[in-house]
Amino acid sequence: MKNLFSNIKGDAFGGITAGIVALPLALAFGVSSGLGPEAGLYGAIFISFFAALFGGTSTQISGPTAPMTAVSMVVIAGIVAANDGSVEKALPAILTVFMLAGLMQVGLGLLGLGKYIRYIPYPVVSGFMTAIGVIILLTQILPSIGYYPKEDVEFVEQFKPHAEEVILENILKEEAGEGVLVLENFKETISQAAKITPEQILNESQTLAAKEASGTVGALKVLPRALQNINWLELALALATIFIIYGFKRITKAVPSTLVALVVVSGIAYGFNLGYRPISEIPGGIPIPHLEMFTGFSLGKITPYIFTALTLALLGAIDSLLTSVVADNMTKTKHKPNKELIGQGIGNTIASIFGGIPGAGATIRTVVNINAGGKTKLSGMIAGIMLLVIMLALGPVASKIPAAVLAGILVTVGIGVMDYKGLKAIPSLPRDIKIGPIKLSSEVLIMLVVLLLSTFWDLIYAVGIGLIIASLMFMKKIGDLTAERSDVKSLKEETWTDEVGFPENLKEEVFIKHLKGPLFFGSTSDFQALTLQIPNTAKTVILRLGRMQYMDQSGLYAMEDMLQELKKNNVEVLFVGLLKQPRYMMERIDIIPDFIPNEHIFKDFKSCLQWVKDNIKDEI
Repeated sequence: MKNLFSNIKGDAFGGITAGIVALPLALAFGVSSGLGPEAGLYGAIFISFFAALFGGTSTQISGPTAPMTAVSMVVIAGIVAANDGSVEKALPAILTVFMLAGLMQVGLGLLGLGKYIRYIPYPVVSGFMTAIGVIILLTQILPSIGYYPKEDVEFVEQFKPHAEEVILENILKEEAGEGVLVLENFKETISQAAKITPEQILNESQTLAAKEASGTVGALKVLPRALQNINWLELALALATIFIIYGFKRITKAVPSTLVALVVVSGIAYGFNLGYRPISEIPGGIPIPHLEMFTGFSLGKITPYIFTALTLALLGAIDSLLTSVVADNMTKTKHKPNKELIGQGIGNTIASIFGGIPGAGATIRTVVNINAGGKTKLSGMIAGIMLLVIMLALGPVASKIPAAVLAGILVTVGIGVMDYKGLKAIPSLPRDIKIGPIKLSSEVLIMLVVLLLSTFWDLIYAVGIGLIIASLMFMKKIGDLTAERSDVKSLKEETWTDEVGFPENLKEEVFIKHLKGPLFFGSTSDFQALTLQIPNTAKTVILRLGRMQYMDQSGLYAMEDMLQELKKNNVEVLFVGLLKQPRYMMERIDIIPDFIPNEHIFKDFKSCLQWVKDNIKDEI
């Protein structure tokens, strides 16, 4: 903190620039999430300020990001659907999940788990990031062409019969919960059902229509109908936005092209009074905390979303720490991963209390900050303050921004967030697995599974399944490599240096086996075949274990089974070079001394050879 004001001029310019860059994205992510543009702004303000203040990366600029918004969108849609389609009713539960994610991030940092985030396999991250891009693109098709299912009269009409059923079911549930639904009061229930108004049916129908068209699958379902009802003005505004974003970058990168597109297209639309659809109104004044999320808190309501909150926390951690690495490379500094997680968690927790969507470290905004002169935490704090000032001063002006402009901005975000590096590598990766007649790379398979499941099913479960597949494939590869290097399958043993000079007359009676590498579940199948390799003439087996560093429970029982089989065949077993961990495991279940007495365990081959010469005779 003592260096906080050591670079005031550079930090001020960096923070102000980063805040301006963040403005259009914050608005767009807020609209995309379903909570409105103000939720994106609130998230950007509080996360940027508090993550910078308490975080471990001096130049990091944080706020809503594409991956965090995509997952948040799924969370919001699910909770809203469970609350009769009412965002207002669902808001306390939504914000509680976001707060829980922030608290989990703080917990991850306090437990010192920041350094382990890097172990998440690249194919999982690649598939997830590409899926985020695809999800954003598919969900922005409808607003880009000006089609809103709730406003399509014919489409909404289809849901009216179902809407009546839903309203009646809700009445029955409410009255059953209140104890009203008994035989003598059933007339009251019928009376309530008769009072259902056309407005109620219409509202419920619109909610059902919006739900039908939500998500990637929903967008694809209604796309044919949407293409027959294109609003050409909205489409023109979206295309103009996309064109300026990509075109202005070719002229100069000194001014953010996203901001230029936002100002130019919005200015033309408003100045010429084109009759466009504006975004929802941004509330004026200082953000107010949503204290109702605490008064209505219930562990039972939140329990189904704990895994979702954990996914948000982990995703935010990965997103932030990857950006921290980028910042380190640019500034030649070293971030503190656990402190960064604590800062991000505090930022997300406070943002949720004020109604903001969650976020993480943002790579583009961080790079802009560094290039503009930002060097300390003050730059991130100034970026948050800058956004607050813009919201307070220009909130009514920002409310006039066309919705199609933000849809166009999000289209470019979706295109940019996809992992093209991973996609380009698909043809060149080794095809090491076979599925039917098709040979695939295991990395490509993992990426495709995560990509498809994330896009068309569930982001959260997709990542979990991807991690499981990646772990299983990794374990199989390690098992294959261990078995290959351990020479368990080979009958012809390579003679080690200290075995030169072994008595020729005892080579028929004594079989020497070298075990190299850990004995674990991935290599036990080959180890179990060891007894089949031993010649019938052998009465003693020497196991060279000096290179077997580790043994797990599967390996332990495989060893026990082999020793039982050899004992049954009256074959003595000698251990040479047994290391500490395998010995401890074998002592736990009495392999030592029941099968291998201590006098049959030798520190080196020389002492074992002496025992062989003293106790074994040539019987052939």
